[in-house]
Amino acid sequence: MDGTRWLDEREMRAWRGFLAASALVNRHLDQQLKDDSGLSHPQYEILVRLAAAPDGELRMTELANGLINSKSGLTYQVTQMEKAGLVRRRSCPSDVRGVFAVLTDAGRARLEAAAPGHVTAVREVLVDVLTPAQLDALADGLGEVSRRLREQGG
Repeated sequence: MDGTRWLDEREMRAWRGFLAASALVNRHLDQQLKDDSGLSHPQYEILVRLAAAPDGELRMTELANGLINSKSGLTYQVTQMEKAGLVRRRSCPSDVRGVFAVLTDAGRARLEAAAPGHVTAVREVLVDVLTPAQLDALADGLGEVSRRLREQGG
């Protein structure tokens, strides 16, 4: 025997449910954001993170870590957003390699316009579908998965 612990029926049901739900939720939210505000879901999340940061700016490395995004993927998104006037970049004066993403007034305005529709969609496809106990279990379980993967550097 090869020692692999194969998934039992319950575990497989959870895994398949996670894969299907995450793909469908992401697809729905991405489409909603594109239709309503011309933003991709990653771009919306970048605006959210920048809006919550002191002075509306974060180092690109910190932004990538917070978004669980590759640095190249983040660079692409920020470049697109920079062309649209939603963010700008500035160099870090104390570290020549350091670059900050900075939220512009236009970016803040786009986020404020996009947020109500996005929150409504999140409620429709996830939050309001679950009971409070299911919501707690989802938050606890996926929070633990995220915590362990971050500890492992993955």
